Amino acid sequence: MKNVAAFFDIDGTIYREGLIKDIFKKMINYELIEESKWYREVRPAFISWDKREGTYDNYLQKMVDAHTEAVKGTNPIHMEYLSKKVIEQKGDRVHTFSRGRISWHKENGHKVIAISGSPIELVKEMSEKYKMDDYRGTTYKLDEEGNYSGEIIPMWDSRSKRKAIDELVEQYNIDIDKSYAYGDTAGDFSMLKMVGNPVAINPTKELLNKIIEDKELKEKIKIVVERKDVVYVLDVNCLDFS
Repeated sequence: MKNVAAFFDIDGTIYREGLIKDIFKKMINYELIEESKWYREVRPAFISWDKREGTYDNYLQKMVDAHTEAVKGTNPIHMEYLSKKVIEQKGDRVHTFSRGRISWHKENGHKVIAISGSPIELVKEMSEKYKMDDYRGTTYKLDEEGNYSGEIIPMWDSRSKRKAIDELVEQYNIDIDKSYAYGDTAGDFSMLKMVGNPVAINPTKELLNKIIEDKELKEKIKIVVERKDVVYVLDVNCLDFS
């Protein structure tokens, strides 16, 4: 008999913000990278998004680019240590809805798998905290000396997540039509489209636009918005995308 799986994005879907932002700031605090990188390369994109002038996806990409450059030449042992500290200190800052769904899937014997664009060290710690069955994250390649080379294998884009799910479906003998996926950005689009039970949690405008343009996905997806201590389940056909 095939298994049912639940694929969870982490940043913005389980975790209320972005793990990569927390690891970035932690690296500044430990003087592994210069604080100017935040102010010069990332903060403008954050301010633009915070004012709702720019997009969350652009802010996230700026963060990823700055982080990739910042860790180049450093040893993974630093990232592993700081990842543990971030999850110890911030790992409970999750959406109530997502935490409940993780518990529900585990109670029903489903495979719970994290697929996130955050560095795989962070994804590992988060998935272990919530006792998930497996995880996939962005891999930062190493050079001959065992330090980060500056090259990456991404896991934040739609194509990479589709490939990861294809591999996981074969590995765990998953019935994709009975499975679930949870995401919040355009990078989660393919993941949501592949499964029989997709859920968009606090979706970005870019993801919402992709959903309404895809008739098949629009028919089966649930839109969940969590604000303060209230969870709203919305009908995608009743939303104003202007």
